[in-house]
Amino acid sequence: MKIIREPQVYLVGRQEVNQAGVQRMLDDMGVSWSTDTDVAAQKLCEAAGRLCYMSFGKGRKSHAEYMAHILESAHGSVLEHAVFNFVFIGVSRSFTHELVRHRAGFGYSQLSQRYVDEAQADFIEPDCIAGDPELHAIFEESVRQSHQAYVRLVEGLQRGFKDEPDPTLRRKLARQAARSVLPNATETRIFVTANARAWRHFIEARANEWAEVEIRRVAIKVLRILQQEAPALFGDYRIERLPDGSEVARTDHRKV
Repeated sequence: MKIIREPQVYLVGRQEVNQAGVQRMLDDMGVSWSTDTDVAAQKLCEAAGRLCYMSFGKGRKSHAEYMAHILESAHGSVLEHAVFNFVFIGVSRSFTHELVRHRAGFGYSQLSQRYVDEAQADFIEPDCIAGDPELHAIFEESVRQSHQAYVRLVEGLQRGFKDEPDPTLRRKLARQAARSVLPNATETRIFVTANARAWRHFIEARANEWAEVEIRRVAIKVLRILQQEAPALFGDYRIERLPDGSEVARTDHRKV
C-alpha cells in the first residue's frame, strides 16, 4: 500500500489531418487555402470556421489572428473538431466521481474494480491532511484498515462462491462485493477523451479557487500541456498563484 500525493497526467493522443481529403474539398469548392499552423487540431478548427463563412483565403491571414477572432466572438462550435486524449493516473475515486459529471464532448474508460484486484491498491492523501502529522496518522490507519478488510472479504467471498465453475466470474463476484469497503481515496486510472471546447469548459469549471483541490491540480496540468500542444486554442488562459501557493487559471474569453 502506497500513499500518493501528486497526480500524473499524460497526453496520449492527438489528431492528424488528411491533407489529400482537404485538398479535394477545396478543389471541389473552387477555393484555395493555406494556414501557417502545423498543429492538426488547430488546422481543423480553422478549416471548420472558414467553412462556416466560406472565408478561405479571405482576411485574417495568420492562424493565430484567425483563432483569436474565433475566441473573441465565442464561436466555440468550431473548437469541437479538435480532440485530445489523456490518461490520468494517481487520482482518487473522489476525483473521478467529479470528473465524469462532465458529459458533453467527453468520453471515459476507467479502471474496473470488478476485474482488477485492489489487494495492491494505493491511496490518495489530500495535502491538508498530509501536512498535519496527527491527521496523517488517522488517514493512514483508516485506509490501512479498509484495505485489510477488502483483502479479507475477497478471500472469504471467493470461498463462498467456490461452487461457481468460472474462475473469472468467481473473482469478479468477490471483488465487486468487497470493494464496498474501499474509501473514496482509493487510487484509480482513467482514460479521458474530449474536444477542445469541452476541455475549455473543464478548465474553467475546475481550475478556479472554488474547485476541489485535487481536480484543480489536474486541470492546471491539463492546461499546461494543451497550451504547449495547441497555443492558439488555449493560449488565452493565464495561470496565477494564490496566496496559499495553489494555482488557478483565468481567461478573458470564458464560455467560448
